[in-house]
Amino acid sequence: MFSIILKVVLVIIVLLLLASTIKIVPQEKEYVVERLGKYSRTLKAGINILIPFIDSVRRKVDTREKTGDYEPQPVITKDNVTIQIDSVIYYHIFDSHLYTYGVVNPEVALETLTATTLRNLIGDLELDESLTSRDEINSKMRVILDEATDAWGIKVSRVEVKNIIPPKDIQNAMERQMRAERERRALVTESEGRKQAEILKAEGEKASLVLRAEAEKEAAIAKAQGQAEAIKLMYEAQAKGIQEINNANPSPAYVQLEGFKYLKDLANGQATKIIIPSNMASLASTITSASELIKSDPLNVNVDVESPESDPYAHLRTEHDPKTHRYDQQTK
Repeated sequence: MFSIILKVVLVIIVLLLLASTIKIVPQEKEYVVERLGKYSRTLKAGINILIPFIDSVRRKVDTREKTGDYEPQPVITKDNVTIQIDSVIYYHIFDSHLYTYGVVNPEVALETLTATTLRNLIGDLELDESLTSRDEINSKMRVILDEATDAWGIKVSRVEVKNIIPPKDIQNAMERQMRAERERRALVTESEGRKQAEILKAEGEKASLVLRAEAEKEAAIAKAQGQAEAIKLMYEAQAKGIQEINNANPSPAYVQLEGFKYLKDLANGQATKIIIPSNMASLASTITSASELIKSDPLNVNVDVESPESDPYAHLRTEHDPKTHRYDQQTK
């Protein structure tokens, strides 16, 4: 019985020795080993052998990237405004030895360093600059923290200012200022819109007037050309008719008949010229008709006498003077 208990105790001691001798380090982990209280080496991921009762693991270090999300820090700006800034830091441990022996509490030290650096940077900026210079603040903080934490075995990869909280009265003033600025922009935009609308309207009216004037001009030109063409055709037709009459060599009876047609128009008041045939046989009747017309409307009668030399039909033309009521006989 005693021998069995002794064997069990020996097995347990052997297992403990093996457990303290063989160390399996997980991935993304590093173990800092001390030998007799002094730094010996850093164990990497995998199986490692230690000397029992001589080597001991001082710290197990996680080398993955970590996030330091700190509470909002009160910071005073250059224009003496106290604001609250909430920042986030991304870092990882690149040297487990420095991380273990470089600083007592690395996380607390990093948080304190972040707060002091942030106060120094914001102290050189006014409130408006602090609100609009986040990228500049992030880059400067990253450089400063990275240089300061090299001795601690910490690599700062990124810094983000998550939130900037000004005092309540400053927030109200900023909201009023923002509201006034938006109203001003709205008024400017509305004024610009009305201005552009008036400009477009004026340009449209101008274009309309120009097009209307061009249309009227083209219509007038077309009308004038039409009238000129009509007059030309009419005179050509008259000339052709006269030419045809001359070529036909009309008889005196036809000429007297045409003279009676003119007398008919004169009797109706549609003519102001009296055509008197040169045939003296019908002169008495023609003069009688002319006298009746002169008595009825002496102001609108225009009597022409055409000489036989200029016209083969020898008409007499008498001009009426409306001022003296005299009739002067002219020969053309």
